[in-house]
Amino acid sequence: MSGRQRARERQPYVRPESPVRPRDAASLVILRRRKDVTEVLLGRRASRHRFMPNVFVFPGGRVDAADRGVSVAAELSKPVARKLHNKWSPEMSRALAVAAVRETFEETGLVIGERWRNGVTPNLAGLDYVARAITPPDNPMRFHARFFAIDAEHTSGRVRDSDELQALQWFSLADALAMPLVDVTEFVLQEVQRRRSGWRPPGVPLFSYRNGRAVVRYEA
Repeated sequence: MSGRQRARERQPYVRPESPVRPRDAASLVILRRRKDVTEVLLGRRASRHRFMPNVFVFPGGRVDAADRGVSVAAELSKPVARKLHNKWSPEMSRALAVAAVRETFEETGLVIGERWRNGVTPNLAGLDYVARAITPPDNPMRFHARFFAIDAEHTSGRVRDSDELQALQWFSLADALAMPLVDVTEFVLQEVQRRRSGWRPPGVPLFSYRNGRAVVRYEA
């Protein structure tokens, strides 16, 4: 159990009268192999952030309206698109993936697709859809985040810090899981680790909260 989970359990749960509507968001878990070790890229959110300041997370952020109309170098693979289309329209599914790629470029400098001027034409073919999570209803800022994963071999460019993510670094999965992470980041890393060891999930997990406690269910 993480420190955040223990702290949450000690606090009485109070349901707000009007929970904030979650904003659509997307994050990207970037993985690479070094010898026999799987590593993941994490960065520390800037201290000025209202939402989760000073914690290590995957690159990602909100879906912009412009993400729906972006031209791409390659579309999502059919298996990944099918998993997303079970819940969202093709347009929304594509926008989520585009947001994950765009935010990764803005926050880390890594290019997934083709670089042009100050932006990227996304290549979505190497993305997998890993999980989704919804921020607790008592939070003043809420997000409905979808977590994608990609192998670093599908990226180009050099990792560099940004105003959004600092102290970017590759961590082994074991070292990352030993860090004081927020519960959803910890869960996604555990999900990735289990898949890497050969486990096949019964569906896509939804990480959410009920009466102040984290709940996970797998969706077909």
